[in-house]
Amino acid sequence: MTSQIRRAATSVATNIAEGYGRNSSGSYVHFLKVSQGSLKELETLLLICDRVSLASSREIARMLTSCDELGRMLRSLIRSIMRGGDND
Repeated sequence: MTSQIRRAATSVATNIAEGYGRNSSGSYVHFLKVSQGSLKELETLLLICDRVSLASSREIARMLTSCDELGRMLRSLIRSIMRGGDND
């Protein structure tokens, strides 16, 4: 489970970086959406950890709050880029 959580968390960051490096707002948005999917995967893994008591509920709640905040930031960034009108 630890390995899966690490991979999902890493995927969030690497997809943001890969999209940014594509020098195309359309590609960037695509990779930001892939990053959102990885974030949802991470949230699901954390919920499973909570359900089977692999970590304290307090720590899981703290991480889920961070995930929620990051999700809001990703959505805002996607909206901002899409409003820019440069969707190659």
